Amino acid sequence: MSKGYLCIVLHSHLPFVRHPEHENFLEEDWLYEAITETYIPLINAFESLSNDKVGFRITMSLTPTLISMLSDSLLQERYLKHINRLIELAHKEVERTRWQPEFNALANMYLDSFCRSRDTFERYQCNLVQAFKRFQDSGNLEIITCGATHGFFPLMDVCRDSVKAQIKVAVSHYEKAFGRKPQGIWLPECGFQPGHDEILKEAGIRYFFSDAHGVLHGSPRPKYGVFAPVYCKSGVACFGRDLESSKQVWSSIEGYPGDYVYREFYRDIGFDLDFDYIKPYIHPDGIRISTGIKYYRITGSENKQPYNCHWAREKAAEHAGNFLFNREKQVEYLYDFMQKKPLIISPYDAELYGHWWYEGPMWLEFLMRKIYFDQKTIRMVTPSEYLSENPRNQVVTPSASSWGWKGYNEMWLQGTNDWIYRHLHQASFRMTELAKDFSRSSVNGLLQRALNQALRELLLAQSSDWAFIMGTGTHIEYAVRRTKEHLLRFNSLYEQIKSNSVDENWLADIEYKDNIFPDIDYRVHQ
Repeated sequence: MSKGYLCIVLHSHLPFVRHPEHENFLEEDWLYEAITETYIPLINAFESLSNDKVGFRITMSLTPTLISMLSDSLLQERYLKHINRLIELAHKEVERTRWQPEFNALANMYLDSFCRSRDTFERYQCNLVQAFKRFQDSGNLEIITCGATHGFFPLMDVCRDSVKAQIKVAVSHYEKAFGRKPQGIWLPECGFQPGHDEILKEAGIRYFFSDAHGVLHGSPRPKYGVFAPVYCKSGVACFGRDLESSKQVWSSIEGYPGDYVYREFYRDIGFDLDFDYIKPYIHPDGIRISTGIKYYRITGSENKQPYNCHWAREKAAEHAGNFLFNREKQVEYLYDFMQKKPLIISPYDAELYGHWWYEGPMWLEFLMRKIYFDQKTIRMVTPSEYLSENPRNQVVTPSASSWGWKGYNEMWLQGTNDWIYRHLHQASFRMTELAKDFSRSSVNGLLQRALNQALRELLLAQSSDWAFIMGTGTHIEYAVRRTKEHLLRFNSLYEQIKSNSVDENWLADIEYKDNIFPDIDYRVHQ
């Protein structure tokens, strides 16, 4: 009975940050914050929907780096210490604010939230990948893969072997994690280069996503714009992003997260409270950091007012209803115009939901309940479901494109980060050389370990996150250091392998530090 489809896609990604050589490492907090503020709230929302037998559908990418960190025993142990410390802080806040009713209610809210996060984390044996797998197995969630380390494919095309390796390693890693092959892929940064669909087809990938202009500027012009997928000549499907639904959430001017009732992201007790009081809960070096306890709403002025969770909940429900109303009108118009059911693709960074926009998971749950119970115009689908029901689609070659600033790679190739590529390209050519040199002979033991580690170091150096961070001007020193460290380790391994003088102690040390993809095979890079 529906007149169209809605496909919400959450891109879940973090760069591989794991530093066993340090007891406390500032950038590891990126993972711990995302677990508490995004991944567990989403899991709790999915559980609530499932318990109420709401037939929801949603698509999520879980990148190989994120899966690796969520599955890592060291990081799991460190997260438990992190959440226990937050629970201790929340208990102190309940006591400190006992004569401040507005703040005391919020302190209790955070205490309940942190305890619930710990309970959810432990209920899944500290491995949240199993939680997402549960919803995929139930048919509510479709998990797609990404590049092995989120390498930016268009700027790696100089050595296409690296693009192939990023995809092959990712597909293999996904299969080990979920017991099935991935149907789709989130191209890192939505970066597409014509011809890369052939590599996806070879890896068994059925579809990928593009920003709107990647499809709209395709050849020939797509008859239905972004409101139906197109097939590349390879047979791999491309889904284009709908700009209107994205704007309602993303826009800093019109987007829902900027509403004055919602929680203010930038006011945190880690910066507001007395240093001696907050010191045990920030970085041991005395660096003030966000704790996740934030007592104010956006307000719309410098004079911030206390956050009211009841008002925010009502506003999230109102915004979910508004989003649904707009999608219904959009679908009804497109249905009459196209004479077929349109598909609305609404992709977002998962970390928007909960981390940046505290009420985001709540909004998403309200939306999926309203779609299921309150209307018949729209049906939520996953890309695989849509392709199964609508196998006939136009053949178009999408345009080279990316999402992000200006839409054509510039965020990852500018004056702040362009220096990295000549080094990455040279390392890619060297990795192909090694893979070919040692592809026919029997390789095992120390040499095999060194070759596999060389590929790990190359993949980690290729992460688009480092170029992005340099481009945005945040954590620049860390991004530069990570790029240089992995390239230096790769080049050292290359020289040792070529001279047959691998330093086993040094190799064991970097294997311990950069332990991603334990089953990697260097031969995929050719």
